[in-house]
Amino acid sequence: MAVEAVRATSTPENVGVPAGRKRPGLFRRFSRNPFAVAALLYLILVIAAAVFAPAITAYDPNRIEMGATVLPPSADHWLGTDESGRDEFARLLYGARISLTIGVAAMLLSVILGSAIGALAGFFGSVVDALTMRLTDAMLSIPIFFFLLTVLSVFGSAVSTMIIAIALSSWMTAARVVRAEVLRTINLDYVAAARALGAGSWRTVLLHLLPSAVPSMMVASTIGVGQAILTESALSYLGVGVQPPTASWGNMLSNAQNYFFPAPLLAIWPGMMILFTVLSFNFIGDSARDTLSPYQN
Repeated sequence: MAVEAVRATSTPENVGVPAGRKRPGLFRRFSRNPFAVAALLYLILVIAAAVFAPAITAYDPNRIEMGATVLPPSADHWLGTDESGRDEFARLLYGARISLTIGVAAMLLSVILGSAIGALAGFFGSVVDALTMRLTDAMLSIPIFFFLLTVLSVFGSAVSTMIIAIALSSWMTAARVVRAEVLRTINLDYVAAARALGAGSWRTVLLHLLPSAVPSMMVASTIGVGQAILTESALSYLGVGVQPPTASWGNMLSNAQNYFFPAPLLAIWPGMMILFTVLSFNFIGDSARDTLSPYQN
């Protein structure tokens, strides 16, 4: 109880809010940004469509219909067919499953890894901090895209391999953010009180230091999902990512490049999905930063 009391006085809820005025709730502050609200609704719609794809379309995304290649949109095929006679709408829905899964899973793994490294660096300092930050600097100096191309060429391009490879090349931002937050809060009163009451190192890190980094990590995570989706799309476009016949937005773009002039819609549909999805995550990340800032009224 003493720790919670000290923490409450050390990190006031209404920082930056004039006296006598109650700070608006998180949802109200988030809803002030119409672009972020529209982005959230769009992502909910896309995720729901991907999850319930079998109920939305009766077409198998890999079923080839002979004599029905590169058809324009119609009542039978809402977005037309691709160069192999496969339903474009079905492939967009099932491709969303792959692209979103890779984006979200890679982000979660990179955040877990980066948070662990950043927390250890900030809490223990000295040699541990120096070694982990030099490792972070070394990773930042590596051309990430060529690193991913090498890893996928050696170990294959399974979805699980892509998730791990993207996570291993993107944890550095999380590590730096968490380290900065740990260094900012490690000397605050509620942390000192917890350690004085006998809290061990791991308990202090997990229960008192890492929670302070959650707002910053939420912002970095939403932007990280968009970056992971772009990375997967670029790798699949180059032919080293998700392999046919499995659909992803990136390899749909790759397959459509030879048909851009006779059938530009084949490239426009997956391109628009990538564009709007990445923009949506970025809008939500920007709004989350403003929403969670203690100085926003």
